[in-house]
Amino acid sequence: MIAARELTKRFGGRTAISAVSLDVAAGETVGFLGPNGAGKTTTLRILAGIFPPTAGSVRIGDADLGREPLRARASIGYLPERPALYGEMTVTALLRFVVALRGTRDGTTPERAAAAALERTRLGELANRRIHTLSKGMRQRVALAAAIVGDPPVLLLDEPTAGLDPTERTAARSLIRDLAPRRAVLLSSHLLEDVSTLCDRVIVLHRGRVIASDRPEKLATRLVARSPIDVVAHAPSVELATVLARVPGVRRVTAADDEGPAARCRVIAMPGHDVRPAVAAAVVEHGWPLLTLARAEPSLEEIFLDLVERGGEG
Repeated sequence: MIAARELTKRFGGRTAISAVSLDVAAGETVGFLGPNGAGKTTTLRILAGIFPPTAGSVRIGDADLGREPLRARASIGYLPERPALYGEMTVTALLRFVVALRGTRDGTTPERAAAAALERTRLGELANRRIHTLSKGMRQRVALAAAIVGDPPVLLLDEPTAGLDPTERTAARSLIRDLAPRRAVLLSSHLLEDVSTLCDRVIVLHRGRVIASDRPEKLATRLVARSPIDVVAHAPSVELATVLARVPGVRRVTAADDEGPAARCRVIAMPGHDVRPAVAAAVVEHGWPLLTLARAEPSLEEIFLDLVERGGEG
């Protein structure tokens, strides 16, 4: 449903993205990750037809976005990072307005399309409220309703759970999960929990380039040589983390919640270093009883940080 090839975007002398290619199939939800300034929002805006790429092409279904922009955009539901909503409109009026602009694929009337979006996003009781009277979380939900109104087969969601409280965030994830089986969904989020619970595949963008694209479990194989090591010892947490960080070959140490009188740290080693013997020796040398020293499955956050630190190499 989404096929982007060699997308490049320059703003004056600055290159925001370079040679970005990606695919999202119908029924697939793909997470779009990257540090701030990596080019995620720029890429999503190009895919949504907000502005053209400097080079490259985009196909939405069987429509070329550059040559048939109206037909391509009719298939896209776009939630921007900072949605611009017309505050004086009621929620229903906004949704009908969006449908009138974008149209529907099956000829559904704007009234029915708006009603369906209200029901899916559980906004029925706010249907006649003016948007400027709503809370930030409710306005975000209205923006999500505007993205899905008219039942578009492609969803581009830039930070879809931003500004939502935990209950609202859970509801938004449930909605996205329900919508996903029949759509191509590209979802950008700073919340790795969004990506880990919703996405089939992850694309990592760094400095305007795709440095990885695969299922999280396959990306994890890149960390085999430096898989996280969980260390639990009867020791002060801060002191344990400080000692472990000084072990040769250790790249990063993070302290977890203490387990009673024991402290837990997670150690990431540099490529090609098995630091377990040195870590064990360091703990014992300080007179701390060592309770656990074991390899652990890397989390999505650890995979992401490792890929970005290494720029996708290795």
